[in-house]
Amino acid sequence: MTARIYDRLREQLDQYSVGYPATASGVEMKILQRLFTEEEAALFLELTMMLEAPAAVAERTGRDPETTALLLERMACKGLLFRKRAAHQNAYAAVPFVIGAYEFQLKNMDRGLAEMMETYFDEGLLDFRPGKNIIPLRTIPVQRSVQAVHQVAPYAQAREIIKSKEVIAVSDCICRIQQKLIDKGCTRPVEVCLSFGSHADYYVENKLGRYINQEEALAVLDAAEKAGLVNQPANMINPGGMCNCCGDCCGVLRTLGKLPKPAESVYNDFGAKVNTADCTACEICLERCQMGAVSIREDVAVVNKDRCIGCGLCVTTCPGGAIEMVLKPESECIKPPANGRKLMTRTAKLRGTTLIPLSMPGSAKSD
Repeated sequence: MTARIYDRLREQLDQYSVGYPATASGVEMKILQRLFTEEEAALFLELTMMLEAPAAVAERTGRDPETTALLLERMACKGLLFRKRAAHQNAYAAVPFVIGAYEFQLKNMDRGLAEMMETYFDEGLLDFRPGKNIIPLRTIPVQRSVQAVHQVAPYAQAREIIKSKEVIAVSDCICRIQQKLIDKGCTRPVEVCLSFGSHADYYVENKLGRYINQEEALAVLDAAEKAGLVNQPANMINPGGMCNCCGDCCGVLRTLGKLPKPAESVYNDFGAKVNTADCTACEICLERCQMGAVSIREDVAVVNKDRCIGCGLCVTTCPGGAIEMVLKPESECIKPPANGRKLMTRTAKLRGTTLIPLSMPGSAKSD
């Protein structure tokens, strides 16, 4: 029974977002056994990604209402489910592993879990090859790197996203925490991950973060840009969160960096261009680029368009003003999904999976 329940849990998580693939070593099963009890795994298999009140879950699954409510809350506190509090009752929903349960392990991450996660990253947790997945984060160029002549949509401007949010929380970066625990990573700022609305409430209620105002959030963006961090909100028009990432620690950027053409896999309408007459070959841009997209040839910086993900970090520190962000051809511009549900649906369609729990009647693999 123990092995089967975790097998089914892995299969279910593999339906969501970027998936939860099996590996030769079986490290993914060890992670599940570390995070979920058998009882919690069984309940997760009966949940959907739609918010439900405990009473509704109990009625639908034939469980005791009081026991169900307690178990759902315990799982939410462990970062295994998403919880949205309302005036009279809470509602709960299943979450993907990435972005979801993994990011919610800020309080639980220790060296053992960090080492297992590193093994899983190495063995293929994330597959961002074109046609294989839709990246759950998208890169936004640093605002100071984009000239005013460009018409940039509000959802493609980090500062405009912040200004549209009333409830904001900041938390530590799970990736930098994970890397530090295995004696790797970088020395860049840690408290740089932003969440909004009900996502912010979840982080604060679970003691994973703290509320901040818009001015403080904008200061986080400024500090992140100064430190050379890539701004990555959730890949949707109305994101529930925003990361500030580096190529040393971030699972998404580390995976992208291994691809021969990272630009093919990202959602960004901009790319960097060098004005050779103004370039002094100072090499500052080489240090700022997280994708190794810039090189020096014949005393001039050259941008590899296949590797440039359009973050703009090379632009803001160029002493000669030799680099600019240019808008890609309209045929290469991709509008992100409107919300998280549509992102999940679009990703599931690409991957050939379903958002319906596999244990439910009507699913392709229901027992």
